[in-house]
Amino acid sequence: MSACPPPPTPDTTTATDHTAPAEPGSECFGVGEVFAARDFIPPTSSAEAVRQVAARMDNAVLSDVEILNLHLAASDCDDALGNAERLLERFGGLSGVLAADVAELLRHVGPQSAVNLKLVREIACRVSAASLAGRQLLTSSRTVADYFATQMRGLPREEFWTLFLDKRNQLIVVERLGQGTTDHAPVYPREVIRRALEVGASALIVAHNHPSGDPDPSRADLQMTKALGDAAKALGLALWDHMIVGSDKVLSLKAEGLM
Repeated sequence: MSACPPPPTPDTTTATDHTAPAEPGSECFGVGEVFAARDFIPPTSSAEAVRQVAARMDNAVLSDVEILNLHLAASDCDDALGNAERLLERFGGLSGVLAADVAELLRHVGPQSAVNLKLVREIACRVSAASLAGRQLLTSSRTVADYFATQMRGLPREEFWTLFLDKRNQLIVVERLGQGTTDHAPVYPREVIRRALEVGASALIVAHNHPSGDPDPSRADLQMTKALGDAAKALGLALWDHMIVGSDKVLSLKAEGLM
């Protein structure tokens, strides 16, 4: 992640209601009797078996592979359990599976299963985005971190996102302002500030992901943050935080005293 001279026309994708909650854990705990889901989920679950399991899920403790197995079986996927295991191994976990490109998913599952997996992520993103609406985000750092984790965790390439805030530090719009490679996404401070002025923002919270899983900032990350903060301050705007999304942690440069 490094600062670059302004480009002719950067590619900007708006994601006003595109967001999601923080990465779920590997287990879901219900109330009442706890039992092992693997004891009753057949290797290739039929639709009837799925319905029977779903009826008992309120009391279940399910691992990632068991949850994914059920989801694939509900899509009439052949060898649901085997495909679930292969997907988790290939993409490094549930977040990676849900963030995978459709073309990548189609190498392992059929079209219906691939579409259903992408719909799960889209639903999660929208639920997470809704959690930002009407909140004072300067004092809601956990909510913001959860949002960015849902949006970017597991992505194979770096992306740079910005929350544009009004004078009350409430969300105006969230946009993806950069997409790059596995270890770099171009960031143009002048373009970020230009966009902030266009939407009438008074403050910014920015974030990017590290596909490597390590959220520790690089020297380039720190240099870019300073350049963006200086550019914002010169025009009366505030850069409140820069968050970095790793595989199991979202690091806040502000909380770490790095900005």
